[in-house]
Amino acid sequence: MKKLALFAGLSLLAFTGCNDDDAPEQVFPLVGTWSPTQEVRTQVPADGIGFSDQITYTDCQKEGRWVFNENASGKRTNKDMVGMTPTCSTTSERNFTYVYNSSEKNFEIKYQGTVVSDKGKVTLLDAETLNLKIEDTTDPTIYKSTTYTFKRIPQ
Repeated sequence: MKKLALFAGLSLLAFTGCNDDDAPEQVFPLVGTWSPTQEVRTQVPADGIGFSDQITYTDCQKEGRWVFNENASGKRTNKDMVGMTPTCSTTSERNFTYVYNSSEKNFEIKYQGTVVSDKGKVTLLDAETLNLKIEDTTDPTIYKSTTYTFKRIPQ
């Protein structure tokens, strides 16, 4: 009888001690200002022999910004070293609108003046980091994607 009571007590602890099912998943906002830190470009042709290239951004490129506003609009500013005496300068600025489904992690961004939008997934979004994977479906015989990694800029 003592063994049965001990087993029942331990079983009760096992079922109640680790119940994380009721804890809500913390949701972090996409809205904010983000600094790009790197990208990974992946390409896999139909024969299955593909590759990925990791591109780590320079300090100047990290000064670029992707801004996601509350009203589903935004602005992408790219920076790089330019000129005969290289200085860190803005190389492009593009306004965009976006749609983000936070429950499915689907993402679509449409740059002003373009017809085709970029579609992909948010693969990581926490308090400090955003990973955004955009897939290029223009050639159905080759899978192409670019995954951008960003660091949140505190406001």
